Amino acid sequence: MKNNNGIMAKMSASDAWQALLDKYDIKNEIENNGIFRITASQIKEVREPRLMAKWDSSEQLPSSLKKNKINILPDSRSSYILSDFILYERLPELTECIQNMPTVTLPELETIDVENITSEANAINVLQISGILEDFLELDHEEILYGTFDGRMSSGIFNFNVNTYRGISRTIEVNKAQMEIDGGFESEHNIIILEAKNVLHEDFHVRQLYYPFRLWDSKVNKPIRLIFSIYTNKIFRLMEYRFKDKNNYSSIELVRAKNYSLEDTTISIEELKRVYDSVEAHNIIKDDMTETDVPFIQADNFERIISLLENMYEADLNGEEIEELMQFTSRQTDYYYNAGKYLGIFEKYKDDDRVIKYRLTGLGRLVYSKNYKARQLLLVELILSHQIFRDLFIYVKEIGELPNKEIVKTAEIKYNVCSFNVADRRASTVISWLRWIFNLPNL
Repeated sequence: MKNNNGIMAKMSASDAWQALLDKYDIKNEIENNGIFRITASQIKEVREPRLMAKWDSSEQLPSSLKKNKINILPDSRSSYILSDFILYERLPELTECIQNMPTVTLPELETIDVENITSEANAINVLQISGILEDFLELDHEEILYGTFDGRMSSGIFNFNVNTYRGISRTIEVNKAQMEIDGGFESEHNIIILEAKNVLHEDFHVRQLYYPFRLWDSKVNKPIRLIFSIYTNKIFRLMEYRFKDKNNYSSIELVRAKNYSLEDTTISIEELKRVYDSVEAHNIIKDDMTETDVPFIQADNFERIISLLENMYEADLNGEEIEELMQFTSRQTDYYYNAGKYLGIFEKYKDDDRVIKYRLTGLGRLVYSKNYKARQLLLVELILSHQIFRDLFIYVKEIGELPNKEIVKTAEIKYNVCSFNVADRRASTVISWLRWIFNLPNL
């Protein structure tokens, strides 16, 4: 595992886990015994445990674990349990409730820049001072919410059941594993535990709510309410979860979800049509793959393109940094970078050390600088500058529904935007982007 100088060789998390799977015959141990317990010192043989054991979204799971349906849970400060656990919960799509988004007014404070909420801590501050959290929790007007705990702490001692892919429930014992709580609050009637994110993922590791829940459930008498918050694209997405059985990790269920904005989010279908009409003929891009070096799009979640844009505004990023930030695989990084390049908002370059970095173009920085409404309409304009999207936009306007894959594939072949063998996969992305556009109107 080491080079000739005795220094640990640099390897990916997937390769490092494959080395451990092979060395300790982990897959067969799980098959025969249900679980495999691995220590931090064993993991450190190949890579630092902090880089090997914390995957907050299933998207970033090392392929060597993912292909074997192996997930990991901490069970103490220095050890982990491996098995075919089902550990992630899919987040509800933003489209489910975007049209019920109340606008929030903040007090005039010099130390809060609502145009640049760039960290999870800042987002939590805004949740508190704006009254968003109290509104979401539906607290009485007289009920005060106090911030009382946060940071790293020990999980305490408890056991729980968790489902597996093979349909068997496993019992896990936890003995003072380390965990971190983003925000803890107390009101007259409740304890609130908040997990905050400022990057959009497709799912989350339930551990982030379950371990804090079990710790504080053993300490307090008041009911505990669990909130998962995401701030991205100038929208606060709040989701409340609960566990039907406190001893069952897999009993998580969504109670409610609601979105909030600090800005005007009202967009009409007429405004979308005006954007379509405003795109001058000389700005229309044909996308012919024989005449462009920009790959046709293959990044389904448009909100994640915006989330990446927001984070790239703060600093240029290399591929590994994007993968860690967005919980992307290297292939997804390529897909989402190319989607931004297609829109003219992302570019890459080599720094002084010849490392490839990704950054926003001048147009990308302009998109970031806009308020919510202007930002969405500018992004629509960039999409509708491409002829294939102009045609399909009119199709949706006239027919009243999104096109199916066959209609999109016909358009792809017509405009020669991609080869026939990838047309089906790219059609899914086109439909997703159209869905994003037509989900914007809320008037």
